[in-house]
Amino acid sequence: MTAEKLRAQHHGGTPLVLPNAWDPVSARLVAEAGFAAVATSSGAVARVLGYDDGQLTPPETMFAAVARIAGAVDVPVTADMEAGYGLPPKEFAERLLETGAVGCNLEDSAGGALVDVARQADYLAEVRAAAGAELVINARVDTFIRPVDDPVGEAVRRGREYRRAGVDCVYPILAPLDQLAQVAAEVGGPINGHAKVGGPTPAELAAAGATRISYGTSVHDYLMAQLRELLPTLTS
Repeated sequence: MTAEKLRAQHHGGTPLVLPNAWDPVSARLVAEAGFAAVATSSGAVARVLGYDDGQLTPPETMFAAVARIAGAVDVPVTADMEAGYGLPPKEFAERLLETGAVGCNLEDSAGGALVDVARQADYLAEVRAAAGAELVINARVDTFIRPVDDPVGEAVRRGREYRRAGVDCVYPILAPLDQLAQVAAEVGGPINGHAKVGGPTPAELAAAGATRISYGTSVHDYLMAQLRELLPTLTS
């Protein structure tokens, strides 16, 4: 599936909803349920591979996992690639496109702190230059999960810079609904809202201006919690 198809799904009459997958089985279930695309969750993928979130998965291991997911479904796949695993932007773009993914999520913090906005914008611009139109870039903005005096103002500043760098969508992760609406209004263009099992819901996020809605690790977390409750009941 092409990046053009995924890109168009950010501009439809209804939001693009992405329950994030972590392996070929979960990706197939997402596609079979009728979702228009599959997004991966870096945290969930890392955990099923024996690592934790936070760029601890070796790049070659993550790329291989994404390739298995992309090869398992007939809908576009967009991969959560954390902060790029320290790879140069051209190498990152080339290796990701080799997996069959047509989109990526890149976050603007590393080591628990926000990356300088100009540095991040340059990185995103170089990924765009290397991939051309073949990659849909979702730029995650981490001002609502890091210590920031004015998370809304800083999210708007970063979102505008990333737009100028050529990204397709801006993702102010975990922005409260009212603040998400303000960011969406001031940044413009496609905005990714963060849903969770139990809320906020896609309908609430869409009302706040989100045109793309993803679940991050929450679906995997929910299922693992169910498994923890189930396991003790299997002994008798």
